[in-house]
Amino acid sequence: MSRGKKLDIFISADIDDSWAEVQTPRKTTISNEILEPKKHFLIFKKEKRRGKTVTLVGEFQLSKDDAIATLKTLKKKLGCGGNYKDDWMEFQGELKEKLRELLITKNFRFKHGH
Repeated sequence: MSRGKKLDIFISADIDDSWAEVQTPRKTTISNEILEPKKHFLIFKKEKRRGKTVTLVGEFQLSKDDAIATLKTLKKKLGCGGNYKDDWMEFQGELKEKLRELLITKNFRFKHGH
């Protein structure tokens, strides 16, 4: 191809006004029902975030104040950081066995196998 010649390229697209909003269901459902600790069935999840292990426990159906108070006492006993988000408690580190013991003493229950 020589420098003097130009290519004539025509690209078209058919765009109509029929946009559709994509609805993806939430992974968890948020319940407004507040349960006492012995009616909870909690599960554990383990995630890697920026190369660090995070232990998730949930879903809690407590009032926001009760959940934050429980989180604060657990963090103090475990000596780690954590957060409460979307009815799940997040703890820094791999703390499944220690968390299980502490939550059982607070009368929480776990699903079979967790």
